[in-house]
Amino acid sequence: MTKPSLPELLHAAVTAVGGTERPGQVSMAEAVAEAVDDNAHLLVQAGTGTGKSLGYLVPALAHGERVVVATATLALQRQLVERDLPRTVDALHPLLRRRPQFAMLKGRSNYLCLHRLHEGAPQDEEEGLFDQFEAAAPSSKLGQDLLRLRDWSDETETGDRDDLTPGVSDRAWSQISVSSRECLGATKCAYGAECFAEAARERAKLADVVVTNHALLAIDAIEGAPVLPKHEVLIVDEAHELVSRVTGVATGELTPGQVNRAVRRAAKLVNEKAADALLTASEGFERVMELALPGRLEEVPEDLGYALMALRDAARTVISALGGTRDKSVQDEDAVRKQAMASVESIHSVAERITQGSEYDVVWYERHDRFGASVRVAPLSVSGLLREKLFADRSVVLTSATLKLGGDFNGVGASLGLAPEGTAGDDIPQWKGLDVGSPFDYPKQGILYVARHLATPGREGSRTDMLDELSELVEAAGGRTLGLFSSMRAAQAAAEDLRGRQDKPVLLQGEETLGELIKNFAADPETCLFGTLSLWQGVDVPGPSCQLVVMDRIPFPRPDDPLMSARQKAVEEAGGNGFMAVAATHAALLMAQGAGRLVRAMGDKGVVAVLDPRLANARYGSYLRASLPDFWYTTDRNQARRSLAAIDVAAKAAQ
Repeated sequence: MTKPSLPELLHAAVTAVGGTERPGQVSMAEAVAEAVDDNAHLLVQAGTGTGKSLGYLVPALAHGERVVVATATLALQRQLVERDLPRTVDALHPLLRRRPQFAMLKGRSNYLCLHRLHEGAPQDEEEGLFDQFEAAAPSSKLGQDLLRLRDWSDETETGDRDDLTPGVSDRAWSQISVSSRECLGATKCAYGAECFAEAARERAKLADVVVTNHALLAIDAIEGAPVLPKHEVLIVDEAHELVSRVTGVATGELTPGQVNRAVRRAAKLVNEKAADALLTASEGFERVMELALPGRLEEVPEDLGYALMALRDAARTVISALGGTRDKSVQDEDAVRKQAMASVESIHSVAERITQGSEYDVVWYERHDRFGASVRVAPLSVSGLLREKLFADRSVVLTSATLKLGGDFNGVGASLGLAPEGTAGDDIPQWKGLDVGSPFDYPKQGILYVARHLATPGREGSRTDMLDELSELVEAAGGRTLGLFSSMRAAQAAAEDLRGRQDKPVLLQGEETLGELIKNFAADPETCLFGTLSLWQGVDVPGPSCQLVVMDRIPFPRPDDPLMSARQKAVEEAGGNGFMAVAATHAALLMAQGAGRLVRAMGDKGVVAVLDPRLANARYGSYLRASLPDFWYTTDRNQARRSLAAIDVAAKAAQ
């Protein structure tokens, strides 16, 4: 039997999922197959509606080597494992004459821990040692969550938090889960043979396709100890998110509360001298943090430096002492010791990292209304780490609807540690960029309207002209509006203002769960939904409920964002344009994602309205506009309102 061609395989898979073949999907599949066969790297932009999941799954499955697919969102992981992969494997089986296996793999804390469930979480001293199920009043939300988790533990096959519906609070989940540092290890744990996390790892070792998330991919790259099974092909979907997810994993944090918990956990397990030293260091750190003001620390202040050195040294002493001491009053000593060790090691590593003062790290204070002050440390750039760890020894395909900024892939490539496309040289990963377009006819389906006549937004203060413009646009559209705001304060002010002017329902992020808000927004065309960051990327509402997408301003990073401003300064010191490389790239990615909320299906029509005149007037405006879908462009407010009114009339007639 002759080997089936890629078009044959793709046709079978698309038919199985009930989709439609798109030219862009075929181009993508061919490019992925070529990259995998040549052990090369590919950046591929595939617009909404292309069917990019099958565009990479089919050539990866046909290749036959083990593939890891890393995604940013839970929704896409579930879509791949519950829908796309089962149907694709079934469809390709007769043609490939084999049935590739697939599995999902996440970090250990995503799985229920049977040891902690049955033996109880080691409690901090001030709370006393107790069975968390007995202690939490059954009538309380926590108590109800814990009882539900105990019942669920008897029926779940995966122990995966995301398989529990409805979900539970982070506090409840923390009572029955452990981090990788707190885990006793399968050989030492009485429940090792039944462990859900270990079972997931075993399934991943046997699978041809392993679906994971960006965070686990980052841990695998950063920590040196392999978490993912060995693989020949890595596919990173939603790749525009990768740099921020890797940065998050590589960021360390210290808070007084975290240090106090470590002191309490270690106190019973070490000698008095070691415990007292950690307590004293903890109190010194807490005093310094009481006076901490938010902002970047170009140099570590003397008082913080002394406090961190004392913490580092005391933590090192406790880590050494934790090995030998035995206290007969401590129940389940192995688990208590492991939890204490994890807490103290975390403090030691962050304190040491900050006191060592690498020029490649950024240190800053943050202050949170609820949790108080913290000191944080993050890498100035993760591009070197990604170049070294991501692109060695395997073919890497990175894909997203938004990878091409300002007309090319080089901006995103640079953030991933890649030299400009086509740069030759030893030790320089070679890559190709491909834009397969979108099946949508953007110039006919959408309008990009920039409110050029408005005042340039300042850092603070009311924007009454913007609120007037917003109200007029919503009125013309008959509701149907997704409002994307640069801050929660701006979203709240706009929602309050519009509720006072019009009788259309306005949903506001934070007033209900995100899933519930999106469901209600989709159900009623007259409804508006306003919110901030997660709405710029997480809303998929085709049809008449979303025909106006409003951005209140260009979403540049805050000027006082310590990490972004440090990255901008570093680019400038190296002779580059820091604003374009950091702030404009950040804004372009978000705006491209936000504008992508408008057209989600072939029949969708509408307007993306940007209420910030800088998009039309500033020199960088053309770069940002080139990063957006190719909508018909206007600055004529009357044209925008007339178009919205016509779309509203057509939508009502079709109901």
